[in-house]
Amino acid sequence: MLCVNQLLPHEDVKRADRTGAFCRIAACTLVIALGSACDRKPVATTPTPTAEQVPAAATPTAPQTSGMRGGQTMELLGETILPGTTHRLFWSGGQSFDGSSDRTPVLVINGTARGPTLCLTGAVHGDELNGIEIVRRVTQDLEPGRIRGAVIGIPIVNLQGFRRGSRYLPDRRDLNRYFPGNPNGSAASRIASSLFDGIIRHCDALVDVHTGSLNRTNLPQLRADLHDAKVREFVKGFGGMLVLHNAGRPGTLRYAAAHAGIPAVTLEAGEPGRLQSAQVREGTAGIVRLLDALKIVNRVNLLSEARPVYYQSKWIRADHGGLLFSLVRLGQIVEVGDVLGTVTDPISNEQNLIYSPLEGRVIGMALNQMVMPGFATFNLGIAASAVPAEAMSPGPEMATDDRPEE
Repeated sequence: MLCVNQLLPHEDVKRADRTGAFCRIAACTLVIALGSACDRKPVATTPTPTAEQVPAAATPTAPQTSGMRGGQTMELLGETILPGTTHRLFWSGGQSFDGSSDRTPVLVINGTARGPTLCLTGAVHGDELNGIEIVRRVTQDLEPGRIRGAVIGIPIVNLQGFRRGSRYLPDRRDLNRYFPGNPNGSAASRIASSLFDGIIRHCDALVDVHTGSLNRTNLPQLRADLHDAKVREFVKGFGGMLVLHNAGRPGTLRYAAAHAGIPAVTLEAGEPGRLQSAQVREGTAGIVRLLDALKIVNRVNLLSEARPVYYQSKWIRADHGGLLFSLVRLGQIVEVGDVLGTVTDPISNEQNLIYSPLEGRVIGMALNQMVMPGFATFNLGIAASAVPAEAMSPGPEMATDDRPEE
C-alpha cells in the first residue's frame, strides 16, 4: 500500500475575474519585482552552526532526497555561493534570432547549515504565469541565516516565450519535450541542455510548476511517478495536495530529472495566461509545507486536509463540434451518466450533451470555447478502487491521448 495521506474532497477554487491584458501587465511587474527582491547584497559568511543551534522541523519523517549539497560553498553558473548568502545569478539559455542573449534571473538562497538543495522552476511554458508568482512568493521571504540547505528558484525558464505570451519557443518547439537536451542539437535541445547541466544537476530535488495548456485549467495537483520510492517519499512533504500518479513523458523536465536520480514532481495549478490568486496560494502553501518537511525551514504549519491519490485519469472528448459550456466545476466528484457539459452547434442550434462514462473527480477541464470533434474537454481522476490491479504496477505508458499534458 502506498504511504500517502488519506484523502477528503478539495475545496472549491474561485476563478479570478481578470482580463488577459491585465495579467500580462501584472506578470511583467513580477519580473521587475524579482530583480529588486534579490538585489540584496550577499550576507557575510558565518560559521556553520551545530545541529543544536538550528532546530529540526517538527515533522515525523523527512522525505528523502539524493544528497545534502546546500549550506556549503556552491559553484553555480560560474559563481561561488558562500553559506549564509543570497545571490541573484543570470542563466543564459541561448541567443535570440537577433544574436542578443536572454539573461534569465536565478535566485539562490544558500543556508548556514548543511541540507538538501531544492530547485523550483516556473514558466517552462512561457504563458504559464501562476508558476512565476508561486516561485517568487516561496523565495522572497527565505533568509539564508535561518535555513538548512539551499533553494534555487528560476521563475521564468522560457523567457523568450514569456515575452511573446506564448507557450512555445520562437521556433514553435515545446521546451518541455527536449530535456535533458543536447548541446549540439536544435535550439530547444540546446536550451534544455544548458538548464539541465548548468543548474538542475546541482539540485537534490525539483518542483516544476505548470498550469493547464491550450485553454484548459487544472485543479492544483502533483504529477508524480509513485512507483519511484524516492519520489513517493518526496510527495509526502506537500501535505494534503491531490496527487496524480504519472510516470511522465520522456523529454519533460520532471522525467529527465527523475532519471538522473533527482526526485521530481510537476505541480499543476490553474490555467495559462492568467494570474489566479487562489491557485497561487494553494501552490505556494504546498511548497512551504515541503520546505518544512525537508527541514530546510522550521515553521509551524497547520495540518492540511487529506486529499485523494489517483493512479489513472481519463480525458473525456467531445463527439461533436460547436460551443462548449461546462456544467461541472474543478474538484467536483461525478458519477457514471452525469452530464459534464454541452456542445451547441452555432448554426443549427443542435445541442449535444457530454456524459461521464465513469466515476471520478474533475481534476482538469477545458474552458468554455469553440471545440472540434475529439477535443479533450474534461479530465477525470479515477479512484484507486476503480483501477485494475495491473495498472498499479510499473508497465507501459498510458496512451498518448489519455496522458495529461505537462
